[in-house]
Amino acid sequence: MQISRTDLADFLYFLAIARHANFRRAALEMGVTTSALSHAISGLEARRGVRLLNRTTRSVTLTAAGEELRASIEGPLQTVSDAAENLNRFRDTPTGRVRINVLEDAVPLLLGPVMPIFVERYPEVEVDISVSNRLIDVIAGGFDAGIRYGGTVPEDMIAQRLSSDIRWVAAASPAYLERFGTPVVPQDLQNHRCIRIRLGNDQVYDWEFERGEETVSVTMPGPLTVDSSHPALSFGLGGVGIIYGAEPILRPHLQCGALQLVLDDWASMGEGFHAYYSGRRQVPTALRLLIDLIRELDPLHRTNR
Repeated sequence: MQISRTDLADFLYFLAIARHANFRRAALEMGVTTSALSHAISGLEARRGVRLLNRTTRSVTLTAAGEELRASIEGPLQTVSDAAENLNRFRDTPTGRVRINVLEDAVPLLLGPVMPIFVERYPEVEVDISVSNRLIDVIAGGFDAGIRYGGTVPEDMIAQRLSSDIRWVAAASPAYLERFGTPVVPQDLQNHRCIRIRLGNDQVYDWEFERGEETVSVTMPGPLTVDSSHPALSFGLGGVGIIYGAEPILRPHLQCGALQLVLDDWASMGEGFHAYYSGRRQVPTALRLLIDLIRELDPLHRTNR
């Protein structure tokens, strides 16, 4: 049976569904509606006379025929995709689309200073940015890459450093410190109101401190737990309690006096931002250009080049 252009397009849709096991996420990756994606797969199954997916209201799985189709076409279609991407190197103006999943803190610290120049320099490149502090599988999520702190990058990924290590500090508003006093050692935090941090793996983070060779990890008490920097910063500025975060995020508020450092001599260092992506795929031109520009502009003054 002759293959058609319609089949080729529907094969790409099919592979997206196979990766995500979810029509909505696959439709988001492919830039179409869920109903259009469902219609395309139904058409493919009807033309070929074979059911490729088992669909229920709760799950999407591949049939035996679907598993065989996926195994047969995934490699060749990736080769075609890589060949098309390679053509970008011969264009005067690069083009393409890249999807990245980034930590909340990376937006103001890395992308904010870089993206105005990037969109001016590469007007035909489209960057789709998803902001999430949760630990997700970027490949299964349909992303080309992620940006996270170095210590949380999956070991099976290729990582490129985008910043120096980052200083982590505790801070509070002057009003809070005037009312409740200033802790002198990390253990004093047990008697304070602290804004606790929930990590991307749903664990509540124990604040880490270091002074010389001494390291301390403190389980925080406190009335509030947050999973991102913005609410923590808002609560800290409002005098709710002591907050903990990346010093560059807090710096503007420290400089104007809205926040004051707490336990400054106990500040700890953590791994800086890294971009990471799968080594099993060719790096998209748009992603390579973005990484190169972040490293060129160096908004956080990278020392580990």
